[in-house]
Amino acid sequence: MCHSGDMSKSLPKQLTDPARFFLEPSIATHRQYEALRAYFVEGISSTKAAARFGYTPGSFRVLCHQFRHNPDRQFFAPPAKGPQNSPKSDPLREQIIRLRKQNFSIYDISETLRAAGDDLSPAAISMILKEEGFARLPRRGDDERAGARVAKAAASDHTQPDLSPRRLRTKFGGLFLFLPDLARLPFEVMLKEAHLPGSSQISAAHAWRSLLALKLFGNARPAHVMSSVFDEGLALFAGLNAIPKRAFLSEYSCRVKPDCYPKLMRSWFDECAKPGLDQGHSFDLDFHTIPSHGEDALLEKHYVSKRSRRQKGMLAFLAEDAETRVFCYGNAAVRKAQQNDEVLRFAEYWRERTGRVPEELVFDSKLTTYPNLNQLNLLGINFITLRRRSQKMLRAIHQQPPSAWRRIELDGVSRAYKTPRVLDQKIELTGYEGAIRQITIADLGHEEPTVMLTNQLRRSPAKLITRYAQRMIIENGIADGIDFFHLDALSSSVALKVTCDLQLTLMGSSLYRLLGKKIGKGYDTAKSRHIFRDFVDAPAQVSLTEDEIQVRFYKRAHNPLLLAAGFADTDVPIPWLDNKHLRFVFE
Repeated sequence: MCHSGDMSKSLPKQLTDPARFFLEPSIATHRQYEALRAYFVEGISSTKAAARFGYTPGSFRVLCHQFRHNPDRQFFAPPAKGPQNSPKSDPLREQIIRLRKQNFSIYDISETLRAAGDDLSPAAISMILKEEGFARLPRRGDDERAGARVAKAAASDHTQPDLSPRRLRTKFGGLFLFLPDLARLPFEVMLKEAHLPGSSQISAAHAWRSLLALKLFGNARPAHVMSSVFDEGLALFAGLNAIPKRAFLSEYSCRVKPDCYPKLMRSWFDECAKPGLDQGHSFDLDFHTIPSHGEDALLEKHYVSKRSRRQKGMLAFLAEDAETRVFCYGNAAVRKAQQNDEVLRFAEYWRERTGRVPEELVFDSKLTTYPNLNQLNLLGINFITLRRRSQKMLRAIHQQPPSAWRRIELDGVSRAYKTPRVLDQKIELTGYEGAIRQITIADLGHEEPTVMLTNQLRRSPAKLITRYAQRMIIENGIADGIDFFHLDALSSSVALKVTCDLQLTLMGSSLYRLLGKKIGKGYDTAKSRHIFRDFVDAPAQVSLTEDEIQVRFYKRAHNPLLLAAGFADTDVPIPWLDNKHLRFVFE
């Protein structure tokens, strides 16, 4: 663009309105015309012509070059514009008005007219309705739109699965990797013994397989099931013609009685031990608050660690096997008055299930009380926990002479502070019979020393500290359950009961552990999210024949690990799919 000083040198000081029209054109094509005319007709140099009409020298040379190669261009041709309003004599006007009075949108009206042989665009229909004084319709959901524009999935029915020879593509191909382990479990027997409900169209086994499929495919809440109702692979996994809708899933979880879950949990873990999930001896225990966003007056306030505040929610108690890293117990119906005794209920549950009490329990200081620690000691259960530090206790610790401390070395611990100082004592606690061992640990990277309590009197401090450090695994495991198995999403439009969602999380965790153990190569201890990303989140082509279900996976970087684990040799009959044999093929 030229400067005002250059413009004043090339133009008269005062321009009349007619002169201004030619020398200061406001339309782009007119400005191009006057600049080219000044250069080619008046003989003004390109630099002066560019400055007069507001072009840079370079852009004006480009304009001249284009004009030389296309001298027939139209500078003053009026732009083609459509009619600004539709004629009153439009024969479709009355029909459009009649359809709008039936609450049809402009797109519905356009489709209706096209079906009758009259092609009128939604924009033209909108113009007619605007002339007639109709306001725009409010935004509507799919279920409120005209039926011609909404595709409806078939109602779920376990008596109508399509097992005919055919091919289909599914984004849930990785779910079929869980089928061999799931098929070996007496799933229907377990559900029947737990008295779980079903219906004539969707049995208990089909309902639970549907819920479990959505839980295993952890990047989608059941609230999002409506986007996958047309995926035939997802329905095939459950043994249905179509996956159940969210209304059924919400209603089903409300039909399950609370006393069904302990029976199902016990039989599930007993059966999972057979394929390879051995029962461990040491367990990590913890509470987790599942926050609620509703207005339920019966909910109590609990501390939510990730938000550092107290809010209403459900308090869930979880126990994880320290060796297999599998959730082996869960209770989502813990009340404040009962939470201190939950550790004793777990010990009783484990004795009923296995015939013996747990050998060792590891938990933090807020899980139970000193009298309950005494009960664990009387039951012969070893425990490791922390003690809350009071100011009086800290003063007594700091008054200890240096000779009372001794320095130890921690083996097999990946941390910067491997040589802490410890003060090993036997003390007495209110509510605890006899002496209990207290180990005070300094130089661990904390400002204040850590105080540990245990009834293991002969075990070395280094081993006790190392074992408690491994308790952080349970917190990572719970985080895995929260983030991957979406345990915290109580605001979902699928109002699953918390107890039902927790049971599905326990089952999903076991199946991921079995899959990781089968793959090996470090996946036996990998988080579920890692296994999902590398193997489960995979589309596939499923081919059904008279006696076989072939799942063909496309090329992926981690397919060689599945081949090395023997998945290509899979030949397992699937009972709920007419005993067709499952086979895997890798490209």
